[in-house]
Amino acid sequence: MPNSAPPSPGPASPRSPDRASWLLRAAFGAAVLLQFVVLYLPQTPDGTPSTPGSDKAVHLLIFALVMLTGRLAGIRTRPLVLGLLVHAGLSELVQHTLLPARAGDLLDILANIAGTGLGWYVASMITRHRLRR
Repeated sequence: MPNSAPPSPGPASPRSPDRASWLLRAAFGAAVLLQFVVLYLPQTPDGTPSTPGSDKAVHLLIFALVMLTGRLAGIRTRPLVLGLLVHAGLSELVQHTLLPARAGDLLDILANIAGTGLGWYVASMITRHRLRR
């Protein structure tokens, strides 16, 4: 009499979709956590060398990282973009009003928005490349 139980799938391979999905979601969570630390640290670390424009580059990169990892983790574009755009302005308002050692800056908001666009673009390029394979 044949065994009616389905065969066990065995351990997931390192490249299984479930594992990849979990890793991408973990990367997204880590990017969001890093974004919150960078944006809401009560003050910037003393003694850090500051190159002109480096603050704007950090804002651009941190928003790009959240957008990129979010898209690759499968988060829908519209809610992710809307959330990041709201956060772009809200974070500067919080820095200006609630963090005495920090100041809100309109140019930071623009860098945040540009970073969101950059992250969307890079994610689109990666996704398009994956579809071609």
